[in-house]
Amino acid sequence: MAVVTLTINDEMVSAQEGTLLLAVLREQGIEMPTLCHLDGLSERGGCRLCMVELGSGRLQASCVTPVQEGMVVNTHSERLVKYRQMILELLFAERNHVCAVCVMNGHCELQWEAAKIGMDHVRFDYLNPDLAMDASHERYALDHNRCILCTRCVRVCDEIEGAHVWDVMGRGVNSRVIIDLNQAWGSSQSCTSCGKCVQVCPTGALFDKGATVAEMEKQHNFLRWILDGREKNVWSYSAK
Repeated sequence: MAVVTLTINDEMVSAQEGTLLLAVLREQGIEMPTLCHLDGLSERGGCRLCMVELGSGRLQASCVTPVQEGMVVNTHSERLVKYRQMILELLFAERNHVCAVCVMNGHCELQWEAAKIGMDHVRFDYLNPDLAMDASHERYALDHNRCILCTRCVRVCDEIEGAHVWDVMGRGVNSRVIIDLNQAWGSSQSCTSCGKCVQVCPTGALFDKGATVAEMEKQHNFLRWILDGREKNVWSYSAK
């Protein structure tokens, strides 16, 4: 595969052609905010926090943008910082993210990103939707009020567990994650109760029932463990 040269924040960088820009930025030690991205899952480019400014001034999500020869990239311009802050404010305004009473308080990725970017207030009107909770599953619960529609749960269930229990229903502000064509989680016949969806959720939308705030730190490293095992055929069946 060919090597291309690009300019990132006024520095020349080399990378393999076709590599996604977000991976190159992280290889260079440039910290980029993300919410829908998670190593081991396919890219969605939905949260737009990892947007960069290309030489033409066009904004592009770095997680779905392959590097090209001669590409000029700016990652932290004043314009980008303002856009990212606005995106986070809109996420907080769209649903009911009241951190003080959330099971993920202190461990929430949305909360972390807001703190890192210095978001101390929301300029937009809160929608305050009255969204249902689904606690019908024996072990887990779903709180739509905390969901940011990152679709990590959809992708991990489809790509890693292979069950495809989760999907998205509706459009725009009325979008919701659903289970098995919008039925109660506890009645799902396709759910394996593996808990992968809960572990990859960046907020308190999916959580373990009965867990305290101190116990709600989620772990993502199981994704790489599973994928490495598959690549090395650790999980393959061999008849004896």
